[in-house]
Amino acid sequence: MTLTKITTDKAPAAIGPYSQAIQAGHFVFLSGQIPLIPETMQLDDASFEQQVHRVMTNLQAVAKAAGGDLSQIVKLTIYLTDLQNFATVNTIMEQYFLTPYPARATIQVAALPKGAGIEIEGMMMLADIKQ
Repeated sequence: MTLTKITTDKAPAAIGPYSQAIQAGHFVFLSGQIPLIPETMQLDDASFEQQVHRVMTNLQAVAKAAGGDLSQIVKLTIYLTDLQNFATVNTIMEQYFLTPYPARATIQVAALPKGAGIEIEGMMMLADIKQ
């Protein structure tokens, strides 16, 4: 199987030895996005709500670079440093995703890179797999 690296300057560059996304067949695995501003690579230190929007915008940019969009995401994993923000994430997520919503896990963690309060990674399917 061929693996294809997905890269865009519309989302933050990788801050470690990983790709923004990797395509494997019909699937694209989007690396975790934190609320970094792509142009400055600085953490968006606005409200938590704005940070969630920034993460969604970053995910959209990577999905687009892979030839898709958020509607093709089938699985999300959300990392929060405070599960008190769970309801806020749900409300904002409804602005970016329609039903059927992707499968999802939400996990509280002790810390995230650069002191972020949220990180979201996803798996996207670009086309139906023929059976």
